[in-house]
Amino acid sequence: MSKNTQEQISLSRRSAMFSGAGAAAAAVAIPLAALSGGAAEAAPVAAGKGPVTRTASTITTRDGVEIYYKDWGPRTGQPVILSHGWPLSSDSWESAAFFLANNGFRVITHDRRGHGRSSQPWDGNDMDHYADDLAQLIEALDLKNIILAGFSTGGGEVARYVGRYGTKRIAKLGLISAVPPLMLKTDTNPGGLPLEVFDGIRAGQLKDRGQLYLDIASGPFYNYNRPGAKPSQGIIQAWYAQGMQAGFKNTYDSIKAFSETDFRDDLKKFDKPTLIVHGDDDQIVPIKAAGIASAQIVKGSKLLVYPGAPHGLTDTHKDKFNADFLAFAKS
Repeated sequence: MSKNTQEQISLSRRSAMFSGAGAAAAAVAIPLAALSGGAAEAAPVAAGKGPVTRTASTITTRDGVEIYYKDWGPRTGQPVILSHGWPLSSDSWESAAFFLANNGFRVITHDRRGHGRSSQPWDGNDMDHYADDLAQLIEALDLKNIILAGFSTGGGEVARYVGRYGTKRIAKLGLISAVPPLMLKTDTNPGGLPLEVFDGIRAGQLKDRGQLYLDIASGPFYNYNRPGAKPSQGIIQAWYAQGMQAGFKNTYDSIKAFSETDFRDDLKKFDKPTLIVHGDDDQIVPIKAAGIASAQIVKGSKLLVYPGAPHGLTDTHKDKFNADFLAFAKS
């Protein structure tokens, strides 16, 4: 074989290789463009501008934060969105989500920014951004007729979502061991907790975050510090693992977000059937200044009080809670 012939074969092979790569790239670009509305829109967007892009398990918000989510159950089912507490992730909802999905609902749970498998941005760890992220998740999945519920800090996220976006896409609302109306004691909220309580949590996080999370999970969160309690090491370790997966700065900032955000005006905009569930022995978010106070603001809401139940009642009382929530969802 001559040298010229060998060069021609080599050039042909390289041309075919690049041509094939170009075709493969085009094939990938087509579904991405279709997903986001156009080829130009598939590129990363500037903060606050452009579309919300998504994959099967993440969306990327307009300010570039990746939010992880789970989408369980039949796609034809009524959507249920469950928002988690601090410093946890969507995994904390897995029992209820699995139960509801098996009862015909389409259940979406997401990791709040800075938590779980989502991005850990330095800024934006506040209720307004949490609510905006939730709105963009709803937009990306094009959800309507939603049953929207939040546990603890997630209840604040739900309240702020309603305050900022209304209830056009919402069918029902749920506040479970939730932080609204306002956790912090102020002149207009004398039943709240003193600032020193939250300063103590911040100090504990700075000193030894891992030990703080173990102490919370093995103590007041599930009332394992009460006489006669039978702690579950599995529940404790799962709580700890979720908390430690979250960002240090994000969970630190979120203490201020869940404790000092005033949701009273947000709750006044609740105009859909609302279920409020709270344990009367909640050591984290005391019922009098939370569940009972929220029920007094949200007109027509249904308050279920679980006698002796702790903050983490979705685990300790999960059979009762799952049954109560399913009955509400189907009502």
